[in-house]
Amino acid sequence: MGAFNAIVFKLVKPGGYYLVSDHAATAGSGLKNTEDLHRIDPAAVKAEVEKAGFVFDGEIKILANPNDDHTLKVFDPTIRGKTDRFIFRFKKPLH
Repeated sequence: MGAFNAIVFKLVKPGGYYLVSDHAATAGSGLKNTEDLHRIDPAAVKAEVEKAGFVFDGEIKILANPNDDHTLKVFDPTIRGKTDRFIFRFKKPLH
């Protein structure tokens, strides 16, 4: 994740934006569920992207689903298409 974000940081023009969207995992779980549930802790994503040099610029909650308990694999038929997803917007500093 770090290498990818570093490449994106180099490609985005100063003042440009970078959007990241993924399926939310339980808060505090970090990267633990990326392989088994195909989910990631939003805080871990935010920390990794900021580590590359981007500045958090907001969140779009249109794909959020508070009824998703984050314990099922995103491909499970009972939750597929209805998972709790986040969209973060980051900005590359001007300097």
